Amino acid sequence: MIAYLKGNIVEKTSASMILETGGVGYEVHMAASCLEALPAKGGEAEVYIKESLSPYDGTSLYGFNTAEEREIFELFKSLPNTGPKKALEHLNKALKSLPDFRKAVLTRDARLLTGIFGFTAKTAEKLISLLRDKMEGLRLEGEARINADADPVSSAITELLSALQALGYSSAEVRRSVSALQQDGIKPDETVEQLLKRALARMAK
Repeated sequence: MIAYLKGNIVEKTSASMILETGGVGYEVHMAASCLEALPAKGGEAEVYIKESLSPYDGTSLYGFNTAEEREIFELFKSLPNTGPKKALEHLNKALKSLPDFRKAVLTRDARLLTGIFGFTAKTAEKLISLLRDKMEGLRLEGEARINADADPVSSAITELLSALQALGYSSAEVRRSVSALQQDGIKPDETVEQLLKRALARMAK
């Protein structure tokens, strides 16, 4: 069983890449956010692997940048009627902030799962119902940052995330931009419009 690969990226698309290692090119399917975090064609990459066997397509490889991502993928795949491709779609949404996703499931915050992470109401209910106990013992790096009801800054960040995503920016771009703003400092009286202007100015550089 293949659990890990390291090599050069021969080809990269929005849904997969070909990774050459030991003279063999492996097609590795990945979530869009995971692929965005990897180098361009010709660069070196190392990924955690999960194999999936299909009676129609044979063995397919699914890749992740961290062992945590692979573990979350496995949880999604354990949901009824959820194959590996749908599990990757779910993972891509959760990658906006894995600690916040975990917190939303544990606290039964369906509003956060639908409004910020983009799950449908039906899927949010399924995630809370079927994954809550499994995620309780799961430890993820980093701290939850999204809490729209805690203070004005958190509320503004929540709205900023939604605004940037609505403008078509990728999950990776949104995460980098918001993290940069948080490092620079966000004032309690700053409006979403002001934060959005700062974020767009950063992205334009």
